[in-house]
Amino acid sequence: MSYEGLNVARLLLPAVRWSSENGWDGYRDAIERGLEMGVGGFILFGGPVDAVRALTSELHSRSRHALLIASDLERGAGQQFRGATPLPPAAAIGWLNDAAVTERAGELTAREARALGVNWIYAPVADVDLEPENPIIGVRAFGTDPDNVALHVAAWVRGCARGGALSCAKHFPGHGRTVGDSHVEKPTVRVDRAALEKDLAPFRSASRAGVDSVMTAHVAYPALDPGGQPATLSTRILVDLLREEIGFAGLVVTDAIIMEGLTEGGSEATASVQALAAGCDVLLYPQDAEAVIREVQAAIGDGRLSRERVEDALNRTAAAAEKYASAPEGGCGGDDDRRWALDIAVRSLRVCRGTPELPSRVRLEEVEDDLGGPWPPYPRDAFPASLRAAGIEIAEDGAPLVAVYSDIRAWKGRPGISAAAQQKVRAITEAHPDATVVLFSHPRLAHELPTARHLLAAWGGEAIMQQAVVAWLTGTEGGLVELASGLDR
Repeated sequence: MSYEGLNVARLLLPAVRWSSENGWDGYRDAIERGLEMGVGGFILFGGPVDAVRALTSELHSRSRHALLIASDLERGAGQQFRGATPLPPAAAIGWLNDAAVTERAGELTAREARALGVNWIYAPVADVDLEPENPIIGVRAFGTDPDNVALHVAAWVRGCARGGALSCAKHFPGHGRTVGDSHVEKPTVRVDRAALEKDLAPFRSASRAGVDSVMTAHVAYPALDPGGQPATLSTRILVDLLREEIGFAGLVVTDAIIMEGLTEGGSEATASVQALAAGCDVLLYPQDAEAVIREVQAAIGDGRLSRERVEDALNRTAAAAEKYASAPEGGCGGDDDRRWALDIAVRSLRVCRGTPELPSRVRLEEVEDDLGGPWPPYPRDAFPASLRAAGIEIAEDGAPLVAVYSDIRAWKGRPGISAAAQQKVRAITEAHPDATVVLFSHPRLAHELPTARHLLAAWGGEAIMQQAVVAWLTGTEGGLVELASGLDR
């Protein structure tokens, strides 16, 4: 076997992260090396919209082939890029149960992504929220009912296509039942094949709707592959099930190849060869791209990986990149889109208990339960800034307003509210029984705050949900749109 003439680097998408201290400079060497090797594209994390446009324009113009410029935009382009429009979590949108809203969310996300030069969106999440103890999915899924999730996944895919970007249903064949985080371990889903039809329903729906790509889960499913391989490394799951039974013909992409659910302490290079052999087409987030390329080339040479399999992956990658191969075009972050996004965020809020109200003079009590992992939680500045913008005075002698931040986060290791955070809320609400408590997390966690008589749930702690809470409590929704432009993250 020979790898001559095969640019296997095109199967890799390294990550590029914005730093508030030095912009893209920390990744400049990786960018230069990636372009030199001929990687298939890059995954972008963070950055203001002008800086993102400048980078993607450069990448598109300098590459010798069409690039896939990708990003995790489950919550809209504003999830990553400051100045673009942020959206509520998928669970909040799913709870509204309006496919037209979901379709518009997909269209808006794609339209703004393309305006920034991003052509591949890692969304929608097609997992079903079937396990309340799941530490990684939760509000990222559209809901708990497979048929309803399938409806919203298809709507989002249709909207994304109309907006002009590639969609990606993830994490196949379903991460919604796990009680482990595949960033740090390989979870196993131990239910029978018939039960897994619930997990598969949204992926079947996505395929019928024309989804461009499917991202694999670093999760084992013995009912689908008795050998215990994670889906990313399983021919039975990726070829027999996804390709042949479901009939998906698009791009199959790994979740990040640095995750322990895939490598299990081994090398990303070895796992990459196994993933390609199993049926994956694109490898995400290599830390050592050169080592992966060398190992893939060696595997083609010694027969562990067929040239035909690699050619197939290269053909699919090229076709996907060429579908939307262009520099940035259009604008993002417009007032009309922001008003719509804030409106659906406000509509999604849930009163879990009592009558949440806001006094004119408050003492803001923040209960932080989102620490842990390599990345900081969402900034908390949108909540106090929005309160002040709405005319609410924040003072030490004011009535307490309790904000509990307890998002689903990778590496956090749990979905619920910690005992320490619960105790802080209990102490405040026992001393001030009429205090309003805002839970920036899934409404189902309300039972973990039993002493909160007046409880409003906001699905997540991102800026748009902080703004939505203030808009709901004060009736100043329209007046917060301009403020939102500076508080996107």
